[in-house]
Amino acid sequence: MAAPTTLDRMLNLDDVEARARELMPQVVYDFVSGGAADETTIRWNRERFADLKLKQRVLRDLSGLDPSITLFGKKLPMPILLAPTAGHRYTHPEGELATARGAGAVGATMILSSGTHTAIEDVMQVARAPIWYQLYVVKDRAITAALVERVQTAGAEALCVTVDSPLDGARYRQQRQILEIPPGVTYPHLAGVREPSSIQTLDRVIPANLTWKDIEWLRSITRVPLLLKGIMSGEDAVAGIAAGADGIIVSNHGGRCLDTLPATIEVLPEVVAAVNGRVPVMVDGGIRRGTDVAKALALGAAAVHVGRPYVYGLAVGGSAGVEHVLKLLRQELLMAMSLLGCPTIPSITRDALWR
Repeated sequence: MAAPTTLDRMLNLDDVEARARELMPQVVYDFVSGGAADETTIRWNRERFADLKLKQRVLRDLSGLDPSITLFGKKLPMPILLAPTAGHRYTHPEGELATARGAGAVGATMILSSGTHTAIEDVMQVARAPIWYQLYVVKDRAITAALVERVQTAGAEALCVTVDSPLDGARYRQQRQILEIPPGVTYPHLAGVREPSSIQTLDRVIPANLTWKDIEWLRSITRVPLLLKGIMSGEDAVAGIAAGADGIIVSNHGGRCLDTLPATIEVLPEVVAAVNGRVPVMVDGGIRRGTDVAKALALGAAAVHVGRPYVYGLAVGGSAGVEHVLKLLRQELLMAMSLLGCPTIPSITRDALWR
């Protein structure tokens, strides 16, 4: 684990990733950083943020500088959440426990993956900030129903259903190497799953079958806010709300499923317009700067989710590394708010973008 002084020398998220790449086994780094096919969407996710220009306003009252937001009736210290990412013990021996501690140190909400190496009950023991749960609906709906009840009982404050991956994309970087599960490590939320939801071979491609009827069913058995993760069109956002969704997450799965999808920041305005304020809209994909966060907020996002960056922080410094990544983003966001003349999150509107 890196010493605090080492973390202090990492001034931005690119610094953290560069150090993580030095420390992580190549197979683990490729698992985290890789995507589908030519990884074009991964590149676009970042590049399209740079296409957006900011409009600065000066001499505004910044005495009440405050990055807090309210989501589903709960006040959060900043509009930055940890997106669900699988298998944290590939990256650090303490896995999701270290991630939860790092997130809790700055009050950031963590979305725990279905592919976690740590049971939600154990994560809740160390959590100091809200924990949400990301759900993959498996073929055996009884297993899914039992898992939904389990995570709600454990204290998950929202359920994020991944809807964009009836099967994995062509993840060539990941497929060229064998990522071995460390001794003693399991996937505790996938226990009992005996039949794959999808099958991919050279001879057969059979996707998992998840439809809007399943979302209606999930809504009927869920007591917490239900969000759909993986929406990339206004039409699907509207259909999701009709099926009972309490929130929409604009996401292209970090470029890991269907390559050459547009960047999420390009799709965000269409989804925000279609939703028209009925439920919160959030976005992930390519966020590496506080200015990226500000741009997403200006285009109508209620909050952003970051994934790979905090995993790199986990590799570099465990819980302290996760905390450092989140502090860097928060600091850059506060700097951007100050220089834009926007003292609060609601004050960041489309007027903050140069037209």
